[in-house]
Amino acid sequence: MEIGVGLPAAVCGVAGEQLLGWARYADQAGFSSLATLDRLVYGNCESLTALAATIGVTRRIRLAATVLLAPYRGNPALLAKQLATLDRISGGRLVAGLAAGGREDDFVAAGLPYARRGRTLDKAVERMTSIWSGAEPDGLIGPAPYRGSPPLIFGGHTETAIRRAARYGQGWISGGSSASGYRELAERARRGWAAEGRAERPRLLALAYFALGSRSADVARRYVGEYYAFLGERATERITKGVLTDPARLREAVAAYADAGCTELILMPCSAERTQLELLDRVVH
Repeated sequence: MEIGVGLPAAVCGVAGEQLLGWARYADQAGFSSLATLDRLVYGNCESLTALAATIGVTRRIRLAATVLLAPYRGNPALLAKQLATLDRISGGRLVAGLAAGGREDDFVAAGLPYARRGRTLDKAVERMTSIWSGAEPDGLIGPAPYRGSPPLIFGGHTETAIRRAARYGQGWISGGSSASGYRELAERARRGWAAEGRAERPRLLALAYFALGSRSADVARRYVGEYYAFLGERATERITKGVLTDPARLREAVAAYADAGCTELILMPCSAERTQLELLDRVVH
């Protein structure tokens, strides 16, 4: 199982030099992917812009939008161009993770309908893949991706989301679950692949939060309380309990995800402090 790490672009107030230093360290330390979360109505850095900023300070690490909420972006042709540009400039290192989204305020702020966002995502994927293949009847929207198309990974735990992943993607990613529940989710994804007649096995990913060091519990509580405030106190408390806050628990989680069939575990930070990444590196490498 590969170990990726989140770029702390979703930590409010993060400085540019923190993002670039974090990306440089993650690239050199051997993490498999550098990932971003996506929100509109929040003080986070925009996902694609943050990933683009890291291209010049990294060489081999994958750049993963896991996941990008494509329906509120509204223009599949523009998004196809943005993703293809990132993929080409990075030398084919982009992984495009996509999902329908679950916050209505993001769509209200974007001036787009929240209802039928899943169908909106399906249409967006079909348009983007058509553009990337050069099949657009009204002319080429370039540039072309580095090698045909960036890998598409889809998020979401519903049966509809898993069917979408199996129909269009190379893999599926779980967010907000736990190592104990991941095995069944992974099996559902495999069944979805089989139901779509896919002979190959899906790439199976998972997200988990971490916060390490002497103030780990406080760091986790503050970040989760801010980022997930819209879910309410009970939900934020549950998510906070799931944050990996000590080395032993982190090692156990890594082993459990690997045993459950996870292909890549992406560990998302609750803080942009460089020491968090250094501590993580010592535990997982």
